[in-house]
Amino acid sequence: MRGAVKSLGLLSLAAVLLGAALGGHATEIRALKLAPEGDHIRAVFELSAAPDYKLFEIGNPDRIVLDVRDANFAQSFAAPSATGLLKAVRTGRVGKDGVRVVFDLAAAVRPKSFLQPPGDGAGYQLVVDLYKKGKGATAVKSVAALAAKPRDVVVAIDAGHGGVDPGATGNAGTREKNITLAVARDLKRLVDAQPGMHGVLTRDSDEFIPLKDRYRKAREAKADLFVSIHADAFATEDARGSSVWMLSTRGASSEAAHWLADRENRADLVGGVSLDNKDNTLAAVLLDLSQSATLEASGAVAKRVLHSLAQIGPTHRGYVEKANFVVLRSPDVPSILVETAFITNPAEEKRLTSNTQREKLAGAILDGVREYFRSTPPPGTWFAANVRKDKPRVAAVLQADDPDAEELGGAVAERGPSS
Repeated sequence: MRGAVKSLGLLSLAAVLLGAALGGHATEIRALKLAPEGDHIRAVFELSAAPDYKLFEIGNPDRIVLDVRDANFAQSFAAPSATGLLKAVRTGRVGKDGVRVVFDLAAAVRPKSFLQPPGDGAGYQLVVDLYKKGKGATAVKSVAALAAKPRDVVVAIDAGHGGVDPGATGNAGTREKNITLAVARDLKRLVDAQPGMHGVLTRDSDEFIPLKDRYRKAREAKADLFVSIHADAFATEDARGSSVWMLSTRGASSEAAHWLADRENRADLVGGVSLDNKDNTLAAVLLDLSQSATLEASGAVAKRVLHSLAQIGPTHRGYVEKANFVVLRSPDVPSILVETAFITNPAEEKRLTSNTQREKLAGAILDGVREYFRSTPPPGTWFAANVRKDKPRVAAVLQADDPDAEELGGAVAERGPSS
């Protein structure tokens, strides 16, 4: 799942738990309905259970292919007549226990999908929307072409404080909110200059953003990492050094309680699995798995960033510190908070007001973040592609009688719960 460093082991285990909760039976595809809706065609699959699916986009000729593992078609299932951009809908078997639906197209489309949980007397529904591509857009021509375009890791960079919240103030009148924004902009510029990385700012001006909205912005950007920038303060002027923080276990437990109690949160995706319509025990287990993986990743990246900061100046502690910071409470986006220096220390305040010194701080943070992604590359990213480029590719197993077997070796555009 793009956006957060999502552990494949975590998602696989979550999928197993989800399957167990649903009884472990094969998904039955009961019906498929097509409907033109403005600028796209909507395909709605009626299902007996949550599917484990993959959605492929193939060109020359243009097709969208849906594979569902451990599934079968109901005896009453019938492929609907084509409409609009659809030339035909074909169905068949794939692998030992899967089914395939092929949408033959008159032009290239951009597919999107989501799972609708049971409600109002209806069972599970998998919705696939087919949007016509804009002028000049081209479909993926082959599996190799898709594999050649891995995504960037997304780093959400949060400039602490802002607007009516100035943060701490140094002896010379330097405001923390201005320093954090300057460092955040430097860090984004450096991140964007790196191969396979992209930075997103939670704020790019002097504005006030509520604490929870900051990590929500990271989740909306599908960030792989959240870095909050601050400048520490203390009652005496002699406190000095950079520090790196992660969420405490107590903070994680507190946030878990809010997520399990709040309907909006339960309907959101946590670690790739929706908590909505799960009984409280299963939801708690899934959330705990997601948070555990997130805290582990947060600790790993925090250690690397602290080590990098120690190369350019003093650190306040020789270890990663933990606290119940609200901005670090995202359950599925690894998050750290960096105190760049003590703004209440005159020497460090001067350091923070120097463009050169701030860029050194941003560079050190980048070094730690980059080393983390090199050691733990999220699947499907530039880092993962470069780590694995010398390893042989493993093609998906398709039945010999599948007419598309040679060209559909496994170019995954979207995945269901076990991705």
